[in-house]
This record gives sequence, structure tokens and C-alpha cells, in this order.
Amino acid sequence: MAKIVFDSRWLGEHGIGRFAHEVRSRLNDSVADLVGSDPVTVKGLLELEKFSLNRRFKQRSIFMSPGYVPPITWRGPVVFTIHDLIHIDVPDERSKFKSLYYKHVVLPGIHKSSRVFTDSEYSRNRILEWSGTEASKVVIVSCGVSKEFSPEGDTYSPGYPYIFYVRNAKPHKNTLGLIRAFALLKDQDIRLLLSGKPELDLQHEALSLGVFDRVIFTGRIPEKDLPSYYRGALAVTMPSFYEGFGLPPLEGMASGVPVVVANATSLPEVVGDAGLLVDPASPESIADGLERALTDTTLRETMIARGLERAQLFTWDKVGNRVRSELAQLM
Repeated sequence: MAKIVFDSRWLGEHGIGRFAHEVRSRLNDSVADLVGSDPVTVKGLLELEKFSLNRRFKQRSIFMSPGYVPPITWRGPVVFTIHDLIHIDVPDERSKFKSLYYKHVVLPGIHKSSRVFTDSEYSRNRILEWSGTEASKVVIVSCGVSKEFSPEGDTYSPGYPYIFYVRNAKPHKNTLGLIRAFALLKDQDIRLLLSGKPELDLQHEALSLGVFDRVIFTGRIPEKDLPSYYRGALAVTMPSFYEGFGLPPLEGMASGVPVVVANATSLPEVVGDAGLLVDPASPESIADGLERALTDTTLRETMIARGLERAQLFTWDKVGNRVRSELAQLM
């Protein structure tokens, strides 16, 4: 009988998918995988409970989810992961369904679970504040940077210098504020590369600010190509209003590129003294940070050296060790 049942439905080319893959690959062979539908759909939630009910005779196993979905009917130990509380902390990203889900599934799941994993001290404090659960139950396992992200290797060379932001269309990513900051930069040859598809409001803002031709939406960048995009950038930025961790600045530092991030939520924890911190609510502050990272040669060299050193503190092996240690205490 497997000692651990791992919810592998989270695997994929996204932030939680990366976490899920790296953790799963570091667990031993006594692990069974739950596969099936997207875990955050109604079908996926029903699928999980059906699986739990069908396996009750084996439920001395630990159920581990790398995401926000704890099983309700699992009778053995449950460990699940809350990366952040964006869905309830950011008004523009709430919905009736999400609010009900957090109230009736996530919150009871925290109190019933044996452990709750999270990525940062900021997220841990918010989970404790919101849930009122005992402090010993919520454990920071952090995130890591893959060995593919380094200064050596293929470099993306589109024929122009660029600032790089790995992001999605969600409001907390503050892409609109970044475009406004980008329009304030002095160098008219630099482009702003934004991963993902273009949104109409961003295109309209770029057009009104006269930078439409210099804001480039890359579409989805395959995981295998991401390291080359980082290496080719003059700077990597993440001016988000809210992050539970922030893999892109960590990957940028590991790639030998200066990083400029928001002085908000978990991001200062990730970059330490290796990155420039800016006010995400101020395009002028973002622009000033980018300008310094682009033009101050001495500062760039210092940031690159500190970033490479800082990135070594975050490895997936360390994450795997923390996860295995906590699971071993429940066996």
C-alpha cells in the first residue's frame, strides 16, 4: 500500500504545476498518483471525493495536495498547500464561488489537516491570521529554482534590448502600472516583453502612451524556452501588488540578470538585498527602479553578483527535503 497519495492533477506548465512537479519528483517510490480532471473544476472536486470514498479501506495513507484542494471525505492524514490568499485578499479576483469555496472547503480543510504547506513567511502569517489555526500546523516549504536557470546556455536574441516580465492577465500582476512606468523610461530603443496574450486594455494604454510598438506580448512561452528569455533580458521585473512567493525574480537572479520587484507581500523575502524594491502603486517609482537597473553599471554588477548568490539559497532539493521531513512525522 502506498504511504502517500499525491494529487498529480496539479502538474502542468504554471506556477503550482512547477511546484507540484519538483516536489513529486523528490518523493520516494511508495507514492500513488491521483490523476484526472483539473482539480479546481466542479468535476475535479467531485472526482476527488469519489476517489476518497472508494479508497476508505486504505486511508491510513497520507493524502498530499500541492494546491488548494483538500479532500473532505479522506479519513487519513491530509496535507495540502496554500500558496497565498490572493483569491480572498484581492477584491478584483474574488468571486461568489471562490468565497464560498474558501469558507466551506479551504477553511475547514486547514483545521482538519495535519499540515498546511506554504511558500513564504508572508503567506504563512496571512493563513494564520485568516484561519486562526495553530501556528505549528502551517509550515513554510518555500520554492526553488531549477538548474536550467543559469547564466550559461542559449540566449534569446530578438534584435533589440528588452525588459522581461513573466506574468498572466490577473489584476494583481499590475501590468498596467508597468506599462505606464515603461513609458517614462528615457531609452526609446528598449522593448518591454510580456509573457501571455495581449489584453485590450493594456494595448489601449500602450497606444495612448505612445509605446504600442515597443510593448511585445510573447504569447505562452514553453517551459524549455524560458531560461533563454531570462538570459537575454537587460532586467527582469515583477511589480505585482501581491505574490505568495514570486518565481520569476528568483529565476532572473539565477540567470545573472538584475531584478526590479515590488516592495510588497512576499517579494522582498525572495530577493533580499539582491534586487531593487519599488512601490507598485507608483509608475514613477517603478520607472526609477528600472532606469537605475538599466543604466547604473556599478549597481548592475552588484545586483548580478548578489542575485547569483541569493538564488543558491533556494533549491528544489531543499524544498523536497522539507516536504519529506514533514510527511515522515505523520507516517
